[in-house]
Amino acid sequence: MYADYSDKNPALGAFYARHIETLASRHDQALSEAGASHAVIYSGNPKLAFLDDHHSPFKPNPHFVSWAPLTNLPFSYIVYTPGEKPRLIYYQPHDYWHVVPGAPDGYWTAHFDIRIVHSIDEIAAHMPTDREKCIIIGEIGDKSLTFGIERINPTTAINILHYARGIKTPYEIEVLRLSSRRGASGHRAAEAAFRDGASEFDIHHAYCKAVSHTDPELPYSNIVALNQHAAILHYTHLDRHAPDTFRSFLIDAGAQVHGYASDITRTYSYQDERFKALIERMDSMQMAIVDKVQAGVDYRDLHVDNHRMLAEVLVESELASGDPDTLLETGVTSAFFPHGLGHLLGIQVHDVGGFMESASGATIDPPSDHPHLRLTRVLKEDMVLTIEPGLYVIDMLLENLRGTAAEQHVNWKTVDWLRPFGGIRIEDNVRVLTNDRQNLTRDAFASAT
Repeated sequence: MYADYSDKNPALGAFYARHIETLASRHDQALSEAGASHAVIYSGNPKLAFLDDHHSPFKPNPHFVSWAPLTNLPFSYIVYTPGEKPRLIYYQPHDYWHVVPGAPDGYWTAHFDIRIVHSIDEIAAHMPTDREKCIIIGEIGDKSLTFGIERINPTTAINILHYARGIKTPYEIEVLRLSSRRGASGHRAAEAAFRDGASEFDIHHAYCKAVSHTDPELPYSNIVALNQHAAILHYTHLDRHAPDTFRSFLIDAGAQVHGYASDITRTYSYQDERFKALIERMDSMQMAIVDKVQAGVDYRDLHVDNHRMLAEVLVESELASGDPDTLLETGVTSAFFPHGLGHLLGIQVHDVGGFMESASGATIDPPSDHPHLRLTRVLKEDMVLTIEPGLYVIDMLLENLRGTAAEQHVNWKTVDWLRPFGGIRIEDNVRVLTNDRQNLTRDAFASAT
């Protein structure tokens, strides 16, 4: 079935009014705590490359995107005043060098007092007159773009907004669901290209075509890794030539709908049955971790539980020997799985607030033995997060086990077998529910064509 990703999707429009009400309530609290009367949210502006007249791709302020699905509208502002309709200062320059934003249209427009301006000089007239009662949220490189507002990104207000963003509204859940469906269609196309013997570069383009994204529109740079490249956690090189021998394929790639991201990873064996069986075992382990996701669970505990499960996989696959506690304590599991289990997901791939204990800004540190964990909160209903365990042959880390108590627990012969395949990672996007969870990624693959 065709998925409607447009800003005219009636399903999204049905949720949007409540979403705006929730945002207004959050900003009411932020303004009250900051002692301010107006929040001005700046969309951002393109940045020039050093010593050049070429701009980097525009990345909008996520606070702006949370209000309106406008991911390519620089030099624009939303002005929120409690009790009033939000004002959108919509920058539509007169320009014959570039495509300019079209007329505002879609399910979101009725919720804004839209003021179209054609030059930067026109913006000031639409700002609150009492600038001393304003805060401005966004990346401000040029102070003139604050129009006299002195309070930029006050910590008290930002903490409240970032903590609250951990809980997604029904509108955001629906957009994230669409984003997962879009990403799943790309993964299907990428696997087909891999099976056809394509290079990393050509697999990447097959993915982009399927999700209808240019590279700058992707939520993050695609990881398209054949064979041993899968052991490089953030591999984005994209070889232009196919390898002489195909063994494995790891793809970590997402898509976006209205600025909200999916973040999906799959691993495939080309023909090797032993490696395929290991992928299937890791998939079962990943699903067992997903089944533990529910409101009230400490994500740090999930991460440690995953290491214990991975220890069992290592023993079953003859990559290591010993009981789970020993493999954790000696650092064996961390050598095979050095990154965190996952992170919050939303407008940003690694969405904000993952370490926050409360809206006051207090934080929760990751476990001392697992410093790369990006989410340390107790899970709450309608959080959306990733679950992405991995197993890799990273020689730099495994060599660190030589000469330690861990060395005797590693089966180096099996490691040598796995090395040419690089590694395995399986990642799903999961919504937290009370006593349950919803796997947006598995649902998306089930409906993808």
